[in-house]
Amino acid sequence: MSSPGAGPRASALTGIALVVAAVACFATLDTTTKLVSGSVPLLMALWFRYCFQAVVTTATVLPRRGWGVLKTAHPRFQLLRGLLLLISSLLAFICLTFLPVAEFTAMGALVPLTITLLAATVVGERVSPLRWALVLGGFAGALVIIRPGSDNYSWAMLIPLVMVGTYSWFQVLTSRLVKTEDPITMHLYTGWVGTLVASLILPFVWTQLSWSLWAHLLLMGAMATIGHFLLILAYTRAPAATLTPYLYAQIGFAMLGGWLMFSHVPDRWSLIGMGMIALCGVAGAWLTARESRVWRDVPVRPVES
Repeated sequence: MSSPGAGPRASALTGIALVVAAVACFATLDTTTKLVSGSVPLLMALWFRYCFQAVVTTATVLPRRGWGVLKTAHPRFQLLRGLLLLISSLLAFICLTFLPVAEFTAMGALVPLTITLLAATVVGERVSPLRWALVLGGFAGALVIIRPGSDNYSWAMLIPLVMVGTYSWFQVLTSRLVKTEDPITMHLYTGWVGTLVASLILPFVWTQLSWSLWAHLLLMGAMATIGHFLLILAYTRAPAATLTPYLYAQIGFAMLGGWLMFSHVPDRWSLIGMGMIALCGVAGAWLTARESRVWRDVPVRPVES
């Protein structure tokens, strides 16, 4: 006979496995993006990535859910969310043209720490001194990777920080919408907003591609679509506080992809910076999990009229 906690534990393990599979897909997406960046116009690759996601998601969801799945109470916020992700993806594609995959992934891992910063400065949430220390530690790790003043430094290396900013706003908006909106509906709007906006630019950047390049674009679209689906499934199995530390497995997959495809191994300082970002991010996730347990254990008092 199974123990009472076997069900929740099994669900959490399933969620963790789904997250690890999702970040493996995202690392494959980034590695393939870097591989084709010298041969395919970035905006054309971006259009294909979003078009694939939109068409496949619609073909999968619409027959089961009908047109009602497109119903939303916040169309303007859905549009804004789609634009923020499109801008983040464009900046990511640009970053991958000059930044190794592992270092790029580590910079992207600053997003949870940046959300803490936004929560304090914009939303007005109280942030503990320990969380501030983790935020500073994460950004210090980014500076170790960028190394202003070094021979390899250029202003273009600040683009990942801009990308982190736009993607953090995307995540903040997502956290607000998910309280009232269906995640599948949000996923559909994200794909179609990106596709329609990128389609306006497509005629100006279209070029003939070889079959091998089309195959790479197909792989990019598949990895983006599958990765996002797996992530949605993961968050239905386990809480974010449980799953967040495992998102940092993407750095390991990115290092593997960079080594296999480009024979790139991060240098000592990059490894130190990546370790600082991952350590601060995991510590922040642990702190969130601890705080959620504390609040769950606090007895709820009736509201006095």
